[in-house]
Amino acid sequence: MRILITGMGGELGTRVANLLEADPTFTEIIGIDSYPPRRRTTRADFRRVDPRDRRKAVHLVRDFDPEVILHLGIYEPNARFDPTEARLGTAASAVAVLGAARSCPSLKGIVVRSGIEVYGRRRGAPSRPDEQAAVDPTTPFGLSMAYVEQVAIEAGQLAGVPVTSLRCGPIVGPSVPSPLGRYLRLPVVAVSPFAELPFCLLHQEDAALAVVAAGLGGHDGPLNVVGPGAVTASQAVLRGGRLPIPTIGPGWLLAAAAAELLGAPLPAHTRELLVRGGVADGALAAEVLGLSPRPTDDVVAQLYQWATVAHITPAARGAAA
Repeated sequence: MRILITGMGGELGTRVANLLEADPTFTEIIGIDSYPPRRRTTRADFRRVDPRDRRKAVHLVRDFDPEVILHLGIYEPNARFDPTEARLGTAASAVAVLGAARSCPSLKGIVVRSGIEVYGRRRGAPSRPDEQAAVDPTTPFGLSMAYVEQVAIEAGQLAGVPVTSLRCGPIVGPSVPSPLGRYLRLPVVAVSPFAELPFCLLHQEDAALAVVAAGLGGHDGPLNVVGPGAVTASQAVLRGGRLPIPTIGPGWLLAAAAAELLGAPLPAHTRELLVRGGVADGALAAEVLGLSPRPTDDVVAQLYQWATVAHITPAARGAAA
């Protein structure tokens, strides 16, 4: 099977490539991204392609003629790119790669990395949406992923192939550049004292396993991939031994500014999650993909077990010698 991975330079894309390399089912693997993979790969062929370089991306996709496309070129605001770069890169990658997929004669399926942010958190929205809930995003990141889903659906219809949209919970793990993870690890964390609702998380390894399983499964439609259980921001902060600071109204603007100064920018979808929560029904994905993601509580525990960076000074190095 020939498989194409977009967004291979990210933590999720690189781990997916590693899993595919270990499976002889996948005979040819090509990955594209604007920056190289974060880990060593053995069989996968990486091509450095800027997502905004539509001509280069289209030629590569058509020449390779993949049987399955794993579209992971979704750039989260304030993960590695600022919100504007993330939005433009996500849209450009979808239009170039999925648009070219329409004319690939060997194409058998498309898998898209999306998120539960596409459901939005408007008043009256379901508190635990399943895959039948309306797509109604209320943040720029949710809008970006909803757009990618629509581009993928149109490409799949024209090519006559199934499209699996993996609506993942917030992906957190030991090496994921997550704005939520960075924020919750700050020594002092702003939380909402009145309207705080629970949210679920998804471990990075479970996200990668879900992508690979979806690539083999051929499911047509969305799947909510989330860790069971949920926590509130206050619960997570207290478990990590951090200090929660109750914040309301305009106080969130000050909290966001302070967090950015400390290296943990707080994009709109993360603020929404902290205040209005974010959970989803993952029963269908568990059944279709045959996976059991680790509970949200376990993901939170790992979040605070990450080792901090120890800066070795010349004096300390000399003392150790």
